[in-house]
Amino acid sequence: MQNEILLGSHVSFGSPNYFVGSINEALNYGENTFMFYTGAPQNNIRVPLEKCKIDEGLELLKKHNINPNSLVVHAPYIINLGNSLNENIFKFSKEILQNEINRTSAFKVKNLVLHPGLHVKAGALIGLNKIVEGLNDILNSDSSDVIICLETMAGKGTELGKTFEEIAFIINHVKNNNRLGVCLDTCHIFDAGYNLENIDQLLKDFDEIIGLSRLRVIHLNDSKNENGSHKDRHANIGKGNIGVDNLLRFVYHPLLVNIPKILETPYIDGKPPYKEEIEFIKNNPINF
Repeated sequence: MQNEILLGSHVSFGSPNYFVGSINEALNYGENTFMFYTGAPQNNIRVPLEKCKIDEGLELLKKHNINPNSLVVHAPYIINLGNSLNENIFKFSKEILQNEINRTSAFKVKNLVLHPGLHVKAGALIGLNKIVEGLNDILNSDSSDVIICLETMAGKGTELGKTFEEIAFIINHVKNNNRLGVCLDTCHIFDAGYNLENIDQLLKDFDEIIGLSRLRVIHLNDSKNENGSHKDRHANIGKGNIGVDNLLRFVYHPLLVNIPKILETPYIDGKPPYKEEIEFIKNNPINF
């Protein structure tokens, strides 16, 4: 069963090796999937694709039997499709997202994780409808096969996507919603108030409200906060309030085996903890 588990982390992407460097970092951690940003998360400055060593990277993936379809790109944080108060920001967000879809497709990656957006005090329903409008505009004109994976959020500030119902609202109101999936973040849903003690009930609720067939990515993170805090502060595996056994169930649950699990846990003493955390997860399987 362990060989089927898709387990990786957020890895860096930068000069001089770009995609090849990301892959080698993931391999060094013992990963068979990973997530990367195609540039800095905080802005839209992007290296031209011809410099990103995509072909060399795809050959390296093939050599190590890693399917690019299992990889994950994360869209920049500055995208906010929920902004109904500033049309320039809304249009700018659509442009950035479209560019990121194009780049994700160039890497032969299918999963693009997106923070749904902020309603910036206009109200949740107005913000949700603005996100629907933005996604409709993009998906009506884009012809790629990239799946936009809406991330479950903690509900900090005016974040949207803090409940399964809000995610479902977006999906159900977008016309071409076959191109929409979900990224479930364990820290975020815990901070949003969901009970992670009973994974079967949680997945049942998710399936009834959104549909498990939509679940494309899992961000595997513990939480520094109390349940329902709406704060969004990640902790290392087993070092937070979710607990190691609850997190391991997200890795080994039979309904989730084929879904990429991505660690976004904090660095320890300035160093990434992913190699050690992945070894720990592999060495502590849970039987169902």
